Amino acid sequence: MSSPIQAAAPAGPVPRTGRAAGFFKTVRRFKVFYVMMLPAILILVFNNYVPMLGVLIAFKNINYTDGFIHSPWNGLNNFKFLFDTAVAWEITRNTLAYNVVFIAMNLIMGVALAIMFSEMRSKWAAKFHQSTMFLPYLLSWVVIGYLVFSFLGAEHGLLNTWLFPKLGWDPVEWYTESKYWPYILPIVNTWRNVGYFAVIYLASMLGVDPEYYEAALIDGATKRQQIMQITIPLIRPVIIVMTLLQIGRIFYADFGLFFQVTQNAGALYPTTQVIDTYVYQTFLVMGDIGMSSAAGLFQALVGFLLVLGTNLVIRRISKEDALF
Repeated sequence: MSSPIQAAAPAGPVPRTGRAAGFFKTVRRFKVFYVMMLPAILILVFNNYVPMLGVLIAFKNINYTDGFIHSPWNGLNNFKFLFDTAVAWEITRNTLAYNVVFIAMNLIMGVALAIMFSEMRSKWAAKFHQSTMFLPYLLSWVVIGYLVFSFLGAEHGLLNTWLFPKLGWDPVEWYTESKYWPYILPIVNTWRNVGYFAVIYLASMLGVDPEYYEAALIDGATKRQQIMQITIPLIRPVIIVMTLLQIGRIFYADFGLFFQVTQNAGALYPTTQVIDTYVYQTFLVMGDIGMSSAAGLFQALVGFLLVLGTNLVIRRISKEDALF
């Protein structure tokens, strides 16, 4: 007589029909929630996924006679033209270098400001400073471009007409000297965006249990030790997420920053021209949407791969801190 263990049938994979039945049973059970999800799902599909068919433009020689569908295929010629240009290395270098600096400054300055805001004893003062730092993020680059011009203008700029004469310095032609802009652009970008990052990091700090600080204070921890051993480790997941989101757009440049703030001055191109402004000036002005689509697809693909790679590295170091 066989034992019950031997008589028991081995557990095999669930048949596909069983999986399908289980899926439809789940749908029937939670049909109200699926109906509630339907509008959001439709918006997501039609707004985010259906337009992705447009990536075909990057591989076609678009003409308006044949239309988008029937235009002849162009292979990789659109990509080849983008990278065969004399300034391909220059615009790629500028885009990457500026974004690396922007990410680092937004991270360091954002966390530092958030910590300072959280340490303010006066709630009114803290809210005032938060609003003041966040305000530039709401301004358009056109407005910011004119604000920068009011400081750097050759004839009427505040620096050349007021500050430099008092210091005995000669006026500077800011919009014809490209060597200054690798310092000006990070300052302007940080001034505009740091308030946004500070608010996000401050919100994550508010979720830290105050008992951690009370216990550290009893143990004699200094304020610096509390920040380094409690605050930063506990907001590390938020820092990683925000950094990954920025890494995903590392091949994108803020068009308004590099076009409006620099006044699109040709003399500054060696240090201010990036992929986005080059695409606008070269391809969109000529009306060649195939080449501009190729550049956009290249930026999105590289950003996607960088996010995956960075997240993989984070997962190897600390699985709990990985985004996915």
